[in-house]
Amino acid sequence: MSEKKDKKDRVLSIRDLDISFDTSNGIVKAIRGVRLDLFKGETIAIVGESGSGKSVTVKAIMGILASNGHIDNGSITFFDEGKAVDLVKMKPKDIRYNYCGKKIAMVFQDPMTSLDPTMTIGRQIMEPILEHLKVSHQEAKNRAMELLELVGIENPQKRFKQYPHQLSGGMRQRVVIAIALSCDPQILICDEPTTALDVTIQAKILELIKDIQYKKNISVIYITHDLGVVAKVADYVAVMYAGKIIEKGNIDEIFYDPRHPYTWGLLSSMPDVDTDSHRLFAIPGSCPNLLERVEGDAFAPRNPYALKIDFKVEPPIFDVGGQHRVASWLCHPNAPKVEMPEQLRKRIDKMLKEVRG
Repeated sequence: MSEKKDKKDRVLSIRDLDISFDTSNGIVKAIRGVRLDLFKGETIAIVGESGSGKSVTVKAIMGILASNGHIDNGSITFFDEGKAVDLVKMKPKDIRYNYCGKKIAMVFQDPMTSLDPTMTIGRQIMEPILEHLKVSHQEAKNRAMELLELVGIENPQKRFKQYPHQLSGGMRQRVVIAIALSCDPQILICDEPTTALDVTIQAKILELIKDIQYKKNISVIYITHDLGVVAKVADYVAVMYAGKIIEKGNIDEIFYDPRHPYTWGLLSSMPDVDTDSHRLFAIPGSCPNLLERVEGDAFAPRNPYALKIDFKVEPPIFDVGGQHRVASWLCHPNAPKVEMPEQLRKRIDKMLKEVRG
């Protein structure tokens, strides 16, 4: 992805998004001031620990927040053929009817929970085509066959008549992708699409999505905690922690020049066969309880490099060059110079050497 992006190519723009949930214990501030742009043909990966707000953010885009969730502030602008539509101002049922499947589609983590066990594969692919494209039954069937071939399913005539339980996990996930692509969406959201699959099938599914994206020039959002997946697919990365994006930039900026201590921790925790240590690195402590008001930087209690100000004042977003933005007081011009952990520096130097040959 080039450094300069043309705003005319923007397909989605999230600004100052706040989302909370009503629970029996109080109000959970799940999303706090998220800002993000997605461009035509681009792949964004949103990464972070469980509970960081990744899935909640994309569910808001799709209008499928849980009934106890509500958007308190901000906008989610979808650029539909040049026309800007604020999804926050729409009723969730209207988003689902007008945009879900047709313009914005989603591939979920577990294909067995996405597919109806009582319906044939063919019927499940045809359903959104008949609903949104208003074509004849035969045209929908032909389109379904084409999609089965597109996602690499052999003998589509046979698979068309089968039920989900008759397919392997990898084939079921390919069917889910076929359903998501059935109406030629502009945006494809993949929420941990390979978690339930073995490593070999994972690689094939990622390659398949990449290939389809290239052919159709669609924009993709990946939700994942797996930085190995991110390295394979992403143009741009947004790192989330406690409901906020705390670092974002293109793939090279995040992998080769990370600035936030949380990102250092995520990268350090990736398994590495060449490491000198016999133990995997783990970020100490746990995520904050978002039922309670967060004072200062939410990561401060777990951050060995935290400054006094981190416990009092929330850091702003600092522009550190290029597309790279970081919410850390360590990026302030007057902050003390702190280097990333030596082990991580060695790993990044090794990765750069491999990339540059």
